Amino acid sequence: MANTYDWPRGAESADSEALERWLDARGWEVDPTVFMAGVLGPAVQVRPAGETAFEDEAGLLILPGETVEFDGRRMRIVPPLAAAAASA
Repeated sequence: MANTYDWPRGAESADSEALERWLDARGWEVDPTVFMAGVLGPAVQVRPAGETAFEDEAGLLILPGETVEFDGRRMRIVPPLAAAAASA
């Protein structure tokens, strides 16, 4: 199971569906109350789902072109240089 996900610039509905499947497999979900559109595409807010939610976890906003990493409990943004090195 891949622990990183690349949220593309200019994401479309197929990208959103793929992200939702990836998150679901990790006990997370897209927060439907937050939508942000921008020049480079939509940003997406994610949060722990249902019973897997942690009181101290507010979630994460993923901007277009960012790579997110799941560490088994939390999501975090991978710094651009680390993301580029991992995909090389």
